[in-house]
Amino acid sequence: MWGWALIAPALIFLVVLFFLPVVGVFVIAFSDWQFGASSLSFVGLANFREVIFDEGFRASLINTVVYVAMVVPGTVLAGLLIALLIESSHSCRALYRAVHFLPFMATATAMAISWEALLHPTIGLVNHSLAALGLPVANWLRDETTALPVLAVIGIWQNLGYAMVLFMAGLKSIPLDLYDAADVDGADHWLDRLRTVTIPMLGPVSMFVVIVVALRAFETFDTIQILTQGGPGHSSEMLLFTIYRESFEYLRAGYGAAVAIVFLAIVVALTLLQARSMDKRVHYQ
Repeated sequence: MWGWALIAPALIFLVVLFFLPVVGVFVIAFSDWQFGASSLSFVGLANFREVIFDEGFRASLINTVVYVAMVVPGTVLAGLLIALLIESSHSCRALYRAVHFLPFMATATAMAISWEALLHPTIGLVNHSLAALGLPVANWLRDETTALPVLAVIGIWQNLGYAMVLFMAGLKSIPLDLYDAADVDGADHWLDRLRTVTIPMLGPVSMFVVIVVALRAFETFDTIQILTQGGPGHSSEMLLFTIYRESFEYLRAGYGAAVAIVFLAIVVALTLLQARSMDKRVHYQ
């Protein structure tokens, strides 16, 4: 009884804030309910059929996959590189860590507003710098070919500090004896030590970083809402923004709930697949 009493507050919050809303989303997804309506009727799989044949949803899904495919490897590689450089340095480590971790601590809204000013087509620092170097400029957030890559760059910049901190923790946990053994075996070059000791021993950390960064990339919303609103056209619209737009702007709660369920299924499936495929490479005897 004492055990149930101690977990009761957390259990109540879990049911109220997680399980009941999930049940509500499933109920709404099979209905035609709209915000403000006093009644609803069940329409079966009609909302899901509309999702499958909706060109806007397909564009949003493709954008999400492309965005994740750019952000995850970019964040992991850059985070690992910066962690290695900081750990190899003997001065100003705290400053470098703080500078690179600051974007992760900043609020998404403030960060997006700052990038909006930097990327302004006429007064932005990015275009001014490119023009001073004789390079071509662009309207980065209003061009269909650049909007999504620019959002991906912002996503990498935002998550870079988090990946860096995790990799630095992983580097500190590698026993120095392994590097000594590698030297004895002839791996005396830094590239050989990186390939034979550092990268393999960072396997568990790498798996965690990849999964967390992928989930954060799938959940991207703030920067889209502030910088592009999914445009131009559907070139930068992603699934979470589609759920918001359909549910709260177009008031199509049933369709938005169906998209949310598809989105949840995709994220869970990819996460499980990713964890299973990488788990085989991160355990050592």
